[in-house]
Amino acid sequence: MSNDTPIQYGKVTATYFWDDGSGINGDTGAPASGEPMQKGLFSSPSWPLGTEGYVVYEGQKAEFFIGDRGPGVPSHDCDVLLDMDGKTFAELTGESWNDQSYTVSGGNGHLYDVEYFITEWGEGHGTEGAPHPFQQPGNTCDDAVSPIPEEVLQKKEDEEKAEKEKKEQEKAEQKAEEEKKEQEKKEQEEQEAKEAEEQAAAEQGDDDSGVTAETAANDLSGVQLTGAGDGVLGGTGLLALAIIPAILIALFFAWTRRPSGAHAGSSGESRGLAAESNGRHSLGSLFDRLRGRQG
Repeated sequence: MSNDTPIQYGKVTATYFWDDGSGINGDTGAPASGEPMQKGLFSSPSWPLGTEGYVVYEGQKAEFFIGDRGPGVPSHDCDVLLDMDGKTFAELTGESWNDQSYTVSGGNGHLYDVEYFITEWGEGHGTEGAPHPFQQPGNTCDDAVSPIPEEVLQKKEDEEKAEKEKKEQEKAEQKAEEEKKEQEKKEQEEQEAKEAEEQAAAEQGDDDSGVTAETAANDLSGVQLTGAGDGVLGGTGLLALAIIPAILIALFFAWTRRPSGAHAGSSGESRGLAAESNGRHSLGSLFDRLRGRQG
């Protein structure tokens, strides 16, 4: 409640009480608001029940809410207009609270010029604005209300500004953290995708290497059969592969057709395929011409 901007300010004389129905030290019964007696529960002769604010005394600050009616007779003539709970009274004065006797050490029962700041009016029974003595609504204590000090308003404004900036900073930091996590998540996903792609490429590479090795083995066998050196098929190998079958086929046809041909020589003679012959197209005549040139 103390973070709210004050809506009313003034100075009053205050006493203390502790009414919990025990009957100790003039106890008049439980608080009128129905709230249990507690630290921070103050009593006013006129302000609405539930009113919130804070007090300042000799630099000490304490929050309060109005939860009871009082003081009674001491409020007449606008004398005592605020009754504090005994624990807060002891805290502000630097004394101690006695739970047995319901008294504050030091013997001081009055505090003068206590500054009060109303931050929110309550919704309970009572009258807003300047206080008045108990059961004397026509006798307002106007001297108990003063303009709110400028330094207090400025301080509140600065506090509110600082609080707003703090919230904005926290919001910005939270957003930055979320963006950082999102970026890290994105980078992780990209890294996982890259690793998956590299793994797939590696597996594909293993398959290609197997096929290449097998093909190379087959090619090497063919090269070895043709007599090529260093795995390269030479011109000689190619020529051999092309000529040998042709020669074999030619010899086969020549051998099977020689005996009955017009140029095979005398039928009574046994002549070989390469014997001398007068036939122009025989293999023998070709050999005869070659022999003649050599002679």
